[in-house]
Amino acid sequence: MLITKSIKSNPVASDGRRISVMSRHTLSDGITIDPEITSDMFDEWWPELSPPSLIIGAYYKRGLDWPKFEQAYNDHLQLPHIARKITDLIDLAQNQIVTVMCIENDPEQCHRRLLAEKCLLLSPGLEVKIT
Repeated sequence: MLITKSIKSNPVASDGRRISVMSRHTLSDGITIDPEITSDMFDEWWPELSPPSLIIGAYYKRGLDWPKFEQAYNDHLQLPHIARKITDLIDLAQNQIVTVMCIENDPEQCHRRLLAEKCLLLSPGLEVKIT
């Protein structure tokens, strides 16, 4: 099973293996450690599944609209080394509960939802819960 949620949600046993898919665990300056994100909030960090910094910067600082962000991130997911990491994620989620997490509270405009949808597209039998 693959679950998505905000990294700031309290860890619970039903999350299984918690994987951060954030590019960084800092404040918006990219340097200062975010005091609300601690290492006990996740089991692993897979930053390669985050949007590249150019896409993040374009979205948050230069007004890239959501449909273009979504397309750019989905293009990123097609890269061979990223596709292999997605396969690793699917393999894990087929054998145990895995929760992928990022900073956004709402999954609607969040890359973790797009990542989960990509996993479901590649593995239609995978149980996915997007929160």
